[in-house]
Amino acid sequence: MKVAVLVSGGVDSSVALELLKRNTSYELTAFYLKIWLEDDFQFLGQCPWEEDLQYARAVCERLEVPLEVVSLQTAYWDRVVSQAVEELRQGRTPSPDVLCNQRVKFGAFLELVDRSFDKVATGHYAQILHDQGYDWLVQGNDPIKDQSYFLSQLSQQQLSRCLFPIGHLPKSEVRKLAAASDLATASRKDSQGICFLGKIKYSDFVKQHLGEKPGPIIERESGRKLGEHQGFWFHTIGQRKGLGLSGGPWFVVGKDCDQNIVYVSTRKEHPQGARLEFTVRALNWIAASPFESGLSELKVKIRHGRRMTPCKVEALSQGQVAVHLEEPDGGVAAGQYAVFYWQDRCLGSGIIA
Repeated sequence: MKVAVLVSGGVDSSVALELLKRNTSYELTAFYLKIWLEDDFQFLGQCPWEEDLQYARAVCERLEVPLEVVSLQTAYWDRVVSQAVEELRQGRTPSPDVLCNQRVKFGAFLELVDRSFDKVATGHYAQILHDQGYDWLVQGNDPIKDQSYFLSQLSQQQLSRCLFPIGHLPKSEVRKLAAASDLATASRKDSQGICFLGKIKYSDFVKQHLGEKPGPIIERESGRKLGEHQGFWFHTIGQRKGLGLSGGPWFVVGKDCDQNIVYVSTRKEHPQGARLEFTVRALNWIAASPFESGLSELKVKIRHGRRMTPCKVEALSQGQVAVHLEEPDGGVAAGQYAVFYWQDRCLGSGIIA
């Protein structure tokens, strides 16, 4: 079986490659995806991707796996960046990582190597289960590192071509395996940025494309101006950090895009912001939908993290669903993905409308 392994210069993809190397039935080629966006940020000095590529090369040399560098500049702009920027401009909160997995890693790249490789492997913390004629996306065994949220827009066809070699492992074990195999990435810190942005801060990414537009930060309850923001597109519902306000903690509970106002409150679950119901559009069910399979007792994530809220889903017209939460959530943000789960299976996701 020919396997294309995506390596990023981090420990997760390095260990994924090492585990696959142990299976002699696999013919491996590693790929580093170089994205134009990082070259565009010249103010950072050294190209942010150069260090990552050095680590990737060191790991591939250690494991004796050939490495190829692939540029997907046009695909990343057309399929991820342009939509994310427009969503921000409209006051919504996009999820570039979700789009990147769907449209670049398992989209443009899979299209590129389609006839040459049987599978594409990555260092994602997720698993695949074949059951009832479907490939189901299953959460990674490490509940903190689980990345099924970011894979929730994959199609059945895409998932059938995926391998996630470390999905069954906790992060601590991944580190131990990297050290035991003397991989260059064994002690390298995890990237905290957005997929493919590397060392670039999300705020820098937003500023580069939308600039700044100062406006007031107003306390929802009193109408009192507490400070200024540099543009409503830098902030999302439920946000706590980065507001620069004293006397908090303060949470973003609303935005008026026309007036360029960001509303905050000391109560994250603000009465006007906390939601029990919302609508989801552009749904993607990875295998069977809950309506087809009869699955009940669903849970939903409205942001990446461990929190899952029990919910019920109701089919609406035009392929949309209404989501009814068992408990209110103050972080429901238009443009983000609502990701649905049954037990440990990720059923798919849609965009919060």
